[in-house]
Amino acid sequence: MPFVEVKVAGELNTDQKKKIACGIAELLEKEAGKPANATYVVFDEVDRKNWAVGSKLLSES
Repeated sequence: MPFVEVKVAGELNTDQKKKIACGIAELLEKEAGKPANATYVVFDEVDRKNWAVGSKLLSES
C-alpha cells in the first residue's frame, strides 16, 4: 500500500485535492502496479508564514 505525502504552501481546494490524488493513484498503478484503491494520499497544507526558501518566508513575497 503506497503512502504519499503532498506538502504545499498555502491551501488547495477540494477539487484540486481530488484531481491530484487521482493523478498520483493512477501513476502508481500504471508505473508500479499498485492498485489505485490501495494508495493513500495525505495533504499537508503549510501556512506560507511557516515556510521559508533560504532566509525569506513565503508570506513575504
